[in-house]
Amino acid sequence: MSYELKKIFASLPQVERGVSKVLGGDPKGNNFLYTNGKSVIIRNIDNPAIADIYTEHAHQVIVAKYAPSGFYIASGDVSGKIRIWDTTQKEHLLKYEYQPFSGKVKDIAWTEDSKRLAIVGEGREKFGAVILWDTGSSVGEVAGHNKIINSVDIKQTRPYRLVTGSDDNCAAFFEGPPFKFKFTLTGHSRFVNCVRFSPDGNRYASAGADGQIFLYDGKTGEQITALGGEKAHDGGIYAVSWSPDSTQLLSASGDKKVKIWDVGSNSVVTTFNMGSDVMDQQLGCLWQKNHLLSVSLSGYINYLDKNNPNRPLRTIKGHSKSIQSLTVHKSDGRSYIYSGSHDGHINIWDAETGENDDFSGKGHSNLVSRMVVDESSNLVTCSMDDTVRYTSLSKKEYSASDLVKMDVQPKCVAVGPRGYALAVCIGQVVLLKDKKKCFTMDNLGYEPEAGAIHPGGTTVVVGDNAGKVHLYSIQGNTLKEDGKTIEAKGAVTDMAYSNDGAFLAVSDAQKVITVFTVADGYAEKNVFYGHHAKVVCLAWSPDNEHFASGGMDMMVFIWTASDADKRLKMPDAHRLHHVSGLAWLDEHTIVTASHDCSVKQWTVKF
Repeated sequence: MSYELKKIFASLPQVERGVSKVLGGDPKGNNFLYTNGKSVIIRNIDNPAIADIYTEHAHQVIVAKYAPSGFYIASGDVSGKIRIWDTTQKEHLLKYEYQPFSGKVKDIAWTEDSKRLAIVGEGREKFGAVILWDTGSSVGEVAGHNKIINSVDIKQTRPYRLVTGSDDNCAAFFEGPPFKFKFTLTGHSRFVNCVRFSPDGNRYASAGADGQIFLYDGKTGEQITALGGEKAHDGGIYAVSWSPDSTQLLSASGDKKVKIWDVGSNSVVTTFNMGSDVMDQQLGCLWQKNHLLSVSLSGYINYLDKNNPNRPLRTIKGHSKSIQSLTVHKSDGRSYIYSGSHDGHINIWDAETGENDDFSGKGHSNLVSRMVVDESSNLVTCSMDDTVRYTSLSKKEYSASDLVKMDVQPKCVAVGPRGYALAVCIGQVVLLKDKKKCFTMDNLGYEPEAGAIHPGGTTVVVGDNAGKVHLYSIQGNTLKEDGKTIEAKGAVTDMAYSNDGAFLAVSDAQKVITVFTVADGYAEKNVFYGHHAKVVCLAWSPDNEHFASGGMDMMVFIWTASDADKRLKMPDAHRLHHVSGLAWLDEHTIVTASHDCSVKQWTVKF
C-alpha cells in the first residue's frame, strides 16, 4: 500500500481588521506568497490552484518574502524568529534561523544582492534589525522610532537606502551599509502602514492610516509630493505596490477601494470599487508582472481588471479560519468537495481543477461542525449557531426556509434514505424527515456524541461519551429503542456505516476504531490500533473493504476491514494541525481537511 499527495487546495491569507497584510512576490513573477497561522503559502499567480505550503514555524507566521535571487524565502513569526529556507527543493530545507529581536516580526526586506535582510516589528528592546543573511551579524542599526515598526523596504539599486514606517506616525530614512539613521519624516498624522521603494530606486512611497500617500526622492529622502493632494483615499491605506516600470503605484484602502496612480502626473488612472460590505475593506496589494492582486478583509484574493474596475477578473475564495468538516459529492460526472470552517463559511471546490466558490445568501453564523449530502442532493449541515440547514447543491444558495432551529446545539448530523436525517445534539437526539423535525428524544440517561443511519433506513445508532452505542429502529416518524447496546473502547467520537450497510465503524477517544458486523447482530469483527491520540473522523471507501481515519495526532490511516494488520499510515498529513475531515472521491482518492485551513487530495494504491 502506498500514498502520494496529489493536490493542495490552499488556505486564504489570515487577515485582521485594521492591520495591513503583506504579500510577497517572486522575482521571476511566477508565484506569490502570504501567511496563514503557522503556514507560509506559495501560489502560482497564473493558476492559483497550484500551491505549496511551508509548515516549519512553531509559531504564527506574519510575513514571508522572496530573496531577489529567487532561491530563498525569509519568513518571520510572532516570536521574532526568522527562517531562511530553500524554494527550489520540495523539502524546503532550512538554510539559516535567527532571532534578531523578541516579538512579532511585521515586515522583511532584502538587498538586491540577496546578502542582507532588514527585519522590523514589535520587539521588546528594539523594533528592527539589519543582518547578514549567512551569519546573522548586524550591519547597521534601526533607530529613530519609539513605537512598533510596521513596514520596511530597501532600495534595489546602489547606493543602498533603507526606509521604515511606524505606529509613531513617522517614517525614517537610513543610509548604508552599515545602515545609519539619517532623519525622520513627519508628514503623516496617523500610523504609517506601508513604505515601498520603486523598482528603479528613484522614489519611495509611504502610506498611512490618515488616507495619505507621500512620495519621496529615493536617494536623498526629500519629500516630492502628496498623491491626490490632501487625501489619496477616504479610509486608511494599508498597502502600496509599484508597477514593474516604476511609473505607477497601486494602493489598497479601508475605504473598500484600490487605486492605480500615475506618479508623474499625480493623478488616478483607475479606481477599483471592491464592494460595500465591511468585508470588502482592502488590506493588501501586489503588482506582479501584468497581475494586480488585492486582499479583502474576508481573506479573498482579487485579481483586478484594469478594463472593468467594478468587477475583478477572478476572486480566489477558500478558508482563512480552521476547517471543521468536509464531504464530497458527484454531479454530472464531476466531483465536488465541500468544506465548512470555524466562522460558518462553506466552500465548494471542483476536485479536478481546484476552482472554488461559495453559496450565495446568508448561511451559518458559527462553526460548521458536520456536513453530509442527502439523496436529494442537499448539503445537510449542522452548526454551533443551533441550526441544521439544507442547501440545494444545484442552486448554490442558502435558503431561509430550509433551516431547522434546534433546542440545543447540534454536534453531528447524519442522513439516510426516504428523507430521514438525524441530528445529535447536547443531551438530545432529533429525527428529521423531509427537512422537518418529526421526533425528539430528551432525558436519554446518557450524553450523545455521534450518530449514524443505516443505509437501509431502518436503524439508527447513537454513540455516547461512556463508550456505549445505542440502537434504535425507525418506525414511521418515531424512534424506538431496541434495548440493545454495543460496547466501544472509549467515548465515541465518530461512527460510519459502510456504503453497503454490512459494517459499522466506531472511533473513540481511546485511539481505537472498532468495526462491527451488522448481519451478526453487531458482533465485533475487528479492532484497529495505531493512532497516538484521539480519533476524530472516519470515512468508508466506495469498495466497502477499506476505510480511513483521521486523528488529533495529525495522522491519517487507511485500514482494511478484514485484516487489521493491513494498513497504510500517512504521518503528518497536515503538519502541526489535527485532521478534522475525511472523504473518498473514488476508490483510490482520499480528501483530507484540517485546522490549517487547507484541503488536500491523496492518491492511495492498495
